[in-house]
Amino acid sequence: MTITTNRKLTFDEYLTYDDGTDKRYEFNDGELVEVTPPIGLHERIVTFLLVFLSVTIKQKSYPYCVRSNGVEIWTGNRTRRPDVCVLSKQQELDILRKAAILFTPPLLVIEVVSPDYRNVDRQEKLHEYQNVGVFEYWIVDAGLAIISVLNMVNGQYQETVFHLGEQIISPTFADLQLTVDDVLNADI
Repeated sequence: MTITTNRKLTFDEYLTYDDGTDKRYEFNDGELVEVTPPIGLHERIVTFLLVFLSVTIKQKSYPYCVRSNGVEIWTGNRTRRPDVCVLSKQQELDILRKAAILFTPPLLVIEVVSPDYRNVDRQEKLHEYQNVGVFEYWIVDAGLAIISVLNMVNGQYQETVFHLGEQIISPTFADLQLTVDDVLNADI
């Protein structure tokens, strides 16, 4: 839902915007777009991926860190707040003491599809993430029981779809031991 204020906000005003509620917003060309609360399954999958990837990063000593729902990505005229975001250690340092908005593409973005917003993840966000150069983009669709992994090849995403019973292959995590079943049956 787009929230209309009396006038368009500047990006700097967005960075300090507080309407006195717990609502979360993304910035879209001067307007606020409310981020709707997720359903329980959505949040369970996000939490599982956050914990799983955090443990994997630590065990394998990858120079990455993982965040959920707090980091935003600047896409040119708006921000996007992905469900899970894997960023470099330098990106983490860059946002450590200021607004957690990335102006350079993270290594990996994961979106868990909400049934009413499937087209947003499969079309709008896909094009935005591709245009800003996000190297790898996962779309977790529990409703269809699939995980799509999109990798950047010559400036365009190449998609591989993984189904139940299949191991997910990720360029960012070369030796990932994770199946579609693990993610969709997430239990923390």
